[in-house]
Amino acid sequence: MSSPQILWSPSAQQKSNSNLSRYVEWLQQKQGRTFTDYKSLWQWSAQNPAQFWESLWHYFDIIAHSPYKQVISDEQMPKTRWFEGATLNYAQHIFRNKTDERPALLCRSEVRELTPVSWQSLENDTAALQTFLKQCGVKKGDVVAGYLPNIPEATVSLLATLSLGAIWSSCSPDFGTKSVMERFKQVEPRVLIAADGYSYNGKAYNRTEIVKEISAALPSVEKVIWVPYLENKSAPKNMKTAANWGEVMKTPHKKLSFTPLPFSHPIWVLYSSGTTGNPKAITHSHGGMLLEHLKYLSFHNDVKPGENFFWFSTTGWMMWNFVQASLLVGATAVLYDGSAAFPDLNMLWEFAEQAPIHHFGTSAPFILACKKAGLEPGNRNNLDALRSIGSTGSPLPPEGFEYVYNKVKNDVWLCSMSGGTDVCTAWVGGCPWRDVYKGEIQCRCLGASMFAFDEEGGSLSNKVGEMVITKPMPCMPIFFWGDSDYQRYSDSYFEKYPGVWRHGDWLKITKQDGVIIKGRSDATLNRQGVRIGTAEVYRAVHKVKEVADSLIVNLEQPGGKDYMPLFVIMQEHETLNSEIKDKIRQSLRNEYSPRHVPDEIIAVQDIPYTLSGKKMEAPVKKILMGTPIEKVANKGAMRNPESLDFFVKQAQSLSGNTD
Repeated sequence: MSSPQILWSPSAQQKSNSNLSRYVEWLQQKQGRTFTDYKSLWQWSAQNPAQFWESLWHYFDIIAHSPYKQVISDEQMPKTRWFEGATLNYAQHIFRNKTDERPALLCRSEVRELTPVSWQSLENDTAALQTFLKQCGVKKGDVVAGYLPNIPEATVSLLATLSLGAIWSSCSPDFGTKSVMERFKQVEPRVLIAADGYSYNGKAYNRTEIVKEISAALPSVEKVIWVPYLENKSAPKNMKTAANWGEVMKTPHKKLSFTPLPFSHPIWVLYSSGTTGNPKAITHSHGGMLLEHLKYLSFHNDVKPGENFFWFSTTGWMMWNFVQASLLVGATAVLYDGSAAFPDLNMLWEFAEQAPIHHFGTSAPFILACKKAGLEPGNRNNLDALRSIGSTGSPLPPEGFEYVYNKVKNDVWLCSMSGGTDVCTAWVGGCPWRDVYKGEIQCRCLGASMFAFDEEGGSLSNKVGEMVITKPMPCMPIFFWGDSDYQRYSDSYFEKYPGVWRHGDWLKITKQDGVIIKGRSDATLNRQGVRIGTAEVYRAVHKVKEVADSLIVNLEQPGGKDYMPLFVIMQEHETLNSEIKDKIRQSLRNEYSPRHVPDEIIAVQDIPYTLSGKKMEAPVKKILMGTPIEKVANKGAMRNPESLDFFVKQAQSLSGNTD
């Protein structure tokens, strides 16, 4: 088979000016290590974790308040410990980049115009909140929770919390009450910082009553800090010991200070989607996040001081934390709160021109939606400043790659990435030294000893297998909150292959040493003994212009039989008929195989998604196989919980009739 099409190649100047090249030059000068290509550099970093991560400690000139005794402990995953003895502070490394030459933040939302926030303002506000939190009794190890939109107040809240050595945890205000409670009750926050609401698609959503419910139901909360975002009103009088943000910002304070913390001290708690059970409270370390974010943003995103870094996200998704991390490398973090399609799909591309944005992060569904809509951002907007486009959340198919280069910008660096809440970073992503091949992620990231395994634990080359990590990384969680015996942690990642992290993605490492993600392995379609990635089906169905979105599952039945229905949302003014069904079947047969062709194609009004934008294939499968909905999905963790009603009715009609 011929190699896939090359869509972008770095120039000699781009390679030599990259942060990755500077690091390799440093390795040669300081350690006498020479690497002429990325693969040899990756192999060294993956096979020698102690040497690699220690080199980053020195290369990035980590501010340590006490030295480390050893780089890595002898304990196996998940109990590996890093840089024991060292103390540091993540927020301190952000504020060492303060300058008068450029803003720290650029912020815009559906209700606020584009506004710069200076480093001086960010530091002053953070110091004021830090002092106020101290007055509230918050100390190292306490939890501060945020129920906030993606606005500057959220960034200030994060930085003040981390500077104190407290632990941050946040949910976006589109989360329902039950969903928030399932998260925050686990970590018992001492202070809750909450906004009065948010705006989405031009509609205001007041959350005052929900904030009152949340604060009343959390006995650990001693103080609520009220952020008037929708309306310039003070906190309700009957709310638990509330303080208004404006008054908090007037707190007399001294210079911002930083509490030194052990490398493995918790920095924040992120949560799994929680759509199929109590969300896992995934706890990351201060030092692990610091080293990992410096590594990824510098080497794999090539972000430079003074550049504007954007990723469309809410405070309930790990990519929000990742955007704040751009401050570590001297970039300006660009924040947007609202819908990506309001007033239309071109809004974010207009924002990219306005800011301007150098590194534009989005999701595969957004890129594909722009393609489906026939949008041509490159013709409508001045995107001269745009250097890179990042895509994550779900696999970006080859057609998405083509669209970016044909309709957005023909010389942009498309650095698709994949990782997750589990590590608050990407395992695979961009490489400024390598070509971009259509449909492929460029590389396995430095320090990630990643392979594709077969069922027996054998490594595969150019074949699809389970994504695994065979050696520890500092960005792996230090624990799950409340999981004192590591049982839930071990069950989540180490049950299938003892001592090896199984991530739950299905991937192929290609002949070019790139990566193709085929979808979640727990949603894999096992069709007559052949494993089919859901991403393959979606790619083929996406080519049928009458279809807006789709979801597929395979239901195993007695006697070795199965039933594979495909659910589709039709474009506006389109109706599913026999002609369109034939188009879908033909596309699947031509692109892949007859086994990819569904047994039935069914039109639906909506397809269930989590709040972080992931299709809920596994819950739909369980519903269709008869599992009660309350055991399958937490509607408060869903973007569109009413979408499940159709599948409940479908399960009833399928009972005893799946021919």
